[in-house]
Amino acid sequence: MPAAGQPSTEQLKRTDSRKRGKPYQSPAGEPVNPNPSIGRIPVLDVHPSVECGTRPAKAVAGESFQVTATVFREGHDAVAANVVLRDPGGRPGPWTPMRELAPGTDRWGAEITPAAEGRWTYTVEAWSDPVATWRHHAAIKIPARQDTELVLAEGAALYERAAAGVPKAKGREAVLAAVDA
Repeated sequence: MPAAGQPSTEQLKRTDSRKRGKPYQSPAGEPVNPNPSIGRIPVLDVHPSVECGTRPAKAVAGESFQVTATVFREGHDAVAANVVLRDPGGRPGPWTPMRELAPGTDRWGAEITPAAEGRWTYTVEAWSDPVATWRHHAAIKIPARQDTELVLAEGAALYERAAAGVPKAKGREAVLAAVDA
């Protein structure tokens, strides 16, 4: 069962139609910009990739495989990443959180499992993680008794902002309890 990764310059398939002036295509056949700009949080070197993405990777239905990518950003703020698996109909499935495979290497990975036969695709998403950034700063500053009141006030404001996005039935009270603590 094929599993195609996020389109990137190394995963583009140049078809015979390109000779007639048509655009680059992803493994699924959609037009793709051959020179995507790199944003503030680049996602590079996505694997699995066969022949630089010109051929789909293969997997067996119900069998897990690892998706890896290099994810980083400028500065010292933390990042986080997910893999979103799409079924053969193009419907996104549940996202799978990625973890840093070896701290400090910027290499992230997650195990995903296609449930049935067909042409599955996946996308790696990445973003800045303000909670992880705050936890890192707090773990350094609080034991050193540096700006403790300010660090705790920043954490309370961060969790209060996060609580606004949590539905009441899904645990908003637990997040607000962290604000009070």
